[in-house]
Amino acid sequence: MAVAMSDPSTTHEDVLPLTTDAARHPHVFASAFNSGDPDQLERVYEEDGLLVLDPENPLTGTARRDANASLMGLGVPIRVTPRQTHVTGDTALLIVDWEIRGNGPDGRDVDIRGTATDVARRGEDGLWRYVIDNPFGIAATRASA
Repeated sequence: MAVAMSDPSTTHEDVLPLTTDAARHPHVFASAFNSGDPDQLERVYEEDGLLVLDPENPLTGTARRDANASLMGLGVPIRVTPRQTHVTGDTALLIVDWEIRGNGPDGRDVDIRGTATDVARRGEDGLWRYVIDNPFGIAATRASA
């Protein structure tokens, strides 16, 4: 699905725009991740949204952007399979199976996967963004990264 350059929610024609459907938000995330542009990925989060790679050290702001940029730098696309979406009012709980698996540009095997437990909120503009991105919320396998 191509996105027109005039769409204010994105600047890349090949990146899905933010969505009014909470169940589609993981696909928006994947599209932004696979663009390779950390700024595109940042737009799927609320300004103070958390990325929980380590429960003892949740990340926000520049640290969140840098951590995601590092994962994007592996050069392997992410695949997402939403498992459950629960919405009440302007809040959604998203359970999403995901994987970053394949060969990086250096030929090294990459195998990172898990089941995310994410919280998203619908903004005043009607679009969903992550409040909490907890990629290893339920289970994860880190074979190599």
